[in-house]
Amino acid sequence: MSPTVRKRRLGAELRRLRIDSGMTGGQVAQHLLISQPKISRLENGHCAISPRDVRDLCALYGVTDQQVLGSLMRMAEESAQQGWWNAYGDIPYSVYIGLETDARSIHCFAPMVIPGLLQTPAYARTVIEETIPPVTTEQASNRLKVRLRRQHRIYDPADQLRLSVILDESTLRRVVGGPGLMREQLEHLNALSTEPHITVQVLPYAAGALPGVAGQFSILSFAETLAAEVVYLEGSTSDLYLEKRSDLEHYELIHAHLQARALSPDHTRRFVSTIMGTYGGATA
Repeated sequence: MSPTVRKRRLGAELRRLRIDSGMTGGQVAQHLLISQPKISRLENGHCAISPRDVRDLCALYGVTDQQVLGSLMRMAEESAQQGWWNAYGDIPYSVYIGLETDARSIHCFAPMVIPGLLQTPAYARTVIEETIPPVTTEQASNRLKVRLRRQHRIYDPADQLRLSVILDESTLRRVVGGPGLMREQLEHLNALSTEPHITVQVLPYAAGALPGVAGQFSILSFAETLAAEVVYLEGSTSDLYLEKRSDLEHYELIHAHLQARALSPDHTRRFVSTIMGTYGGATA
């Protein structure tokens, strides 16, 4: 389990203990002489939780079971460990990678760029090198290595990620790196879409206006009940992670509407092959 998910699980358990004790976040903050926003960050898994934090919170909540206390403190120690991606320096979406590492399934909508898990090395390199603000050669190399390693999840039969992707037609027609590179990317996309754990659908221009969509989003689901689902919204300067049930239901509804309007997986492969032909060579 990644440190990111451990923090979310631990935070969820501490929230449950606080609620069971009848205390508000403000009361906890007042007792421990810390800020209320820190309590929210701890419970949402957005910052590290030290064993000392766990000990103090459990004492305040009246937790006397030493097995429960020991389990939570071990979880705090494990959540402080670094993920494999930390070895590659400053990766801007490291929180998301931590969630993706432990997700059992991801449903996403990509209106502009092929999702990283389905990118060829050449396509990924081009997208990374055109990042604003510009990245150094070393940063680009490290980000490419991270992106390609993330793809192990869709190839590992022992830990396979179920992936359902809805692409807007514009992602197929936006020429990234030249016609030859795009043809290679679309061939790769069609090949991956035949895998039983990967579903790719295209939302064609003919489908009309998009129902309430402002941009790319992903819905990540987990096997652990304490980390059931999270919606990831990718931004230019910061990312957003939504966990409220109402937010999850909102994006699940949007995804269902997009899926209903999108082409079927088989029709999508034929559609992709047609667009592939516009980049040169014979269509499949």
